[in-house]
Amino acid sequence: MTDNEQLEQEMYEHFRFVADKGQELLRVDKFLVLRLQKSSRNRVQQAAEAGCILVNGKPVKSNYRVKPLDVVSVVMDRPRYECEIIAEDIPLDIVYEDDDVLVVNKPAGLVVHPGHGNYTGTLVNALAYHFRDNPNYDVSDPRLGLVHRIDKDTSGLLVVAKTPDAKTNLGRQFFNKTTKREYVAITWGVPNPPVGRIESNIGRSVRDRLKMDVFPTDSGIGKHAVTHYSVVEPLGHVAIVKCVLETGRTHQIRVHMSSQGYPLFNDVRYGGDKMLRGNTSGKYKQFIENCFSICPRQALHARTLGFVHPTTGEEMFFTAPIPADMQNLIDRWRTYNTAT
Repeated sequence: MTDNEQLEQEMYEHFRFVADKGQELLRVDKFLVLRLQKSSRNRVQQAAEAGCILVNGKPVKSNYRVKPLDVVSVVMDRPRYECEIIAEDIPLDIVYEDDDVLVVNKPAGLVVHPGHGNYTGTLVNALAYHFRDNPNYDVSDPRLGLVHRIDKDTSGLLVVAKTPDAKTNLGRQFFNKTTKREYVAITWGVPNPPVGRIESNIGRSVRDRLKMDVFPTDSGIGKHAVTHYSVVEPLGHVAIVKCVLETGRTHQIRVHMSSQGYPLFNDVRYGGDKMLRGNTSGKYKQFIENCFSICPRQALHARTLGFVHPTTGEEMFFTAPIPADMQNLIDRWRTYNTAT
């Protein structure tokens, strides 16, 4: 998986090489084997198949011939680990595991990958501990591990590949948009219309680099993104909403719903941590503050995940129940909505 216009999610550059002015035409797999230590030609070819070899910013196959001044990049679906991954005994809610894949229900608050000041206490550290006795699983090997990501304060299902073939196969499914991913969100306001499709480009905000923003699909800015949503239950000033991803961009549901005027409840980054609907009475304000305390993060949960097993070809489908903080928030709003 990769992440330019054709690619499924954000990628991180690990290596970059600029071909000399006198570079003779040379297959990119041979070009990289000469420059990357401890990398075989087969491994480079697998990376190319997964869309992880870019030339001048676009993915290429392993038979692409490098020309003078070509910029050749190796990208991966996780940040470059600057230090050794420490195995940590962090509890994992394992939904399913076999020789090829592991499906885990990630709690809110757990960072997925080390980096940006979070070098310990992440899901990758937990996986390193879980696989500590598995000689075939190297947590630092980019050919293994998490196939996709969810935000730190989003809960829900993730799939981990335990073999290179499994990761390549699953990555292709995400790339081809054949996986099934359904999220449950609680939004400020009841989306109107109650069923809809949001399509835009999503890219880094020009005003705040920590945020993403929507751009016109013909703007050439950002990556194409599509979210399907439907209102499951209106609850007065908020709503339970089902979101189905057609693409998988950074903060996609959060930024898409916010762009429509329905930010996720208590989403600090996209304006949902303020009282956006309802009256100004002191009693109501206290109710909202209590709700923020009950669910102290954006109300978003990756509830279902479906894919074809990379070895058996069996259709796999998993569901993770709504976590306690979101369920308590829903119960509070149901009670409030009934009483008013």
